[in-house]
Amino acid sequence: MYATFWALVPPIVAIVLALITKEVYSSLFIGILVGGLFYAGGNIPGMLEHIFSKGMIAQLTDPYNVGILIFLVFLGIMVSMMNKAGGSAAFGRWASKHVKTRIGAQLANIALGALIFIDDYFNCLTVGSVMRPITDRAKVSRAKLAYLIDATAAPICIIAPISSWAAAVSGFAPEGTNGLMLFIKAIPYNYYAILTIVMMICLVCFKVDYGPMALHEKNALNGDLFTVKAPPYKEDQPLTNKGKVIDLVLPIVVLIISCVVGMLYTGGFFSGESFVNSFANSDASMGLVLGSFAALIITIIYYLGRRVLGYKACMECIPDGFKAMIPAITILTLAWTLKSMTDSLGAAEYVASIVEKSAGSLLNFLPAIIFAIAALLAFATGTSWGTFGILIPITLEVFPITSGNPMAIICVSACMAGAVCGDHCSPISDTTIMSSAGAQCDHIAHVSTQLYYSVTCAVISFITYLLVGFVPNPFIGLGVGIALTVGTIFVLHKKLPAVA
Repeated sequence: MYATFWALVPPIVAIVLALITKEVYSSLFIGILVGGLFYAGGNIPGMLEHIFSKGMIAQLTDPYNVGILIFLVFLGIMVSMMNKAGGSAAFGRWASKHVKTRIGAQLANIALGALIFIDDYFNCLTVGSVMRPITDRAKVSRAKLAYLIDATAAPICIIAPISSWAAAVSGFAPEGTNGLMLFIKAIPYNYYAILTIVMMICLVCFKVDYGPMALHEKNALNGDLFTVKAPPYKEDQPLTNKGKVIDLVLPIVVLIISCVVGMLYTGGFFSGESFVNSFANSDASMGLVLGSFAALIITIIYYLGRRVLGYKACMECIPDGFKAMIPAITILTLAWTLKSMTDSLGAAEYVASIVEKSAGSLLNFLPAIIFAIAALLAFATGTSWGTFGILIPITLEVFPITSGNPMAIICVSACMAGAVCGDHCSPISDTTIMSSAGAQCDHIAHVSTQLYYSVTCAVISFITYLLVGFVPNPFIGLGVGIALTVGTIFVLHKKLPAVA
């Protein structure tokens, strides 16, 4: 089964079960069991040893993964403190006076998501914390909020030169190649990311919702923000009426600055490295941990000084914040374990062989083929960065960057766009999981409502990559893609009844 289609069966089983049963924990675990069974050849003790020793325990002892979990906990604690200090409630009251419409609330969400381009995890949870009071008052469903968060997380980060994603892509460039310049040159060809942003704005401005999202939005207008049987998260209630807008804004600003400084520190900025190189060499996980811890300490001191929270109340937020993040942590742990099963079955080698076989005979179609393969691989494994690591080196072997062939940049960008697309659609993607946590939305509700929008944008992106394979001009492809996106939403606007 190694390096064959069977390597992709475990994640496919997990994804199909999650979409059918609407239950993510058991679906992921069954996918893990299938992967372990394949690896051990039906041997039950060997399967269990592989799942827990080489899978779950290995993932939970990986320093990068542990750093992400610690960052989640710190952020959960901060959110709990901001709620109990009355900062979130005060911000919601302020927003209700300044953001009058549902369109305004959603555009504000998009604008904030575009501003926080440093890291997608950071984006998902921060934007969710800030925007929930605004979108709740505007009667925007939690599923729609989760989509807006998800669509301004990875798609923004993958076209921002100063981000953890730029650093990751740069690291996959071959030795002797300026990875950051490769990333920057690929931005105009990154059609899925750009068109996702265009589509999101069009959906909001034209008041278009289709698929399951239309039901969620209709229910939200009638007061039901969740549509699912019960809200999956419990909001912390303010302990004081002294809360002000600054009690939310200041901790968020401190968090942003601290995380940027933390990432620069891990990249050697304070040891003499340049700003750009520091980001390219940064450890995003450790940087986010250092930054969020510093922000947490400063926030506690600030609340104590303002006397909106006492010391005991601040300490009570520690277990409360941790409990709020348990669903995200559990899903992430299972998703990482499932990924380790696909890795041990040779999924990367299988996909690499497909790309290499198609490179010679389908040259002009290669950007579209790479986009589709990257999307399917990221969808099945739930990782964009892992997809970059597999496909970018292969692409640059087929089209060396030093040859001056524009197809090299186009295909690298197609790989990046496809990876983001698959990651965006996948229920086992960490960014998708974080978006659900940030919006405090049922995870399967987020996946099932977002999928229709992501697939629409993926089809349009595939068409643009077909075009650019024959006409290697980024702006012609982008122009056609934008026209198709706006045209599609406009037709839906005319054909479908407006939700609001």
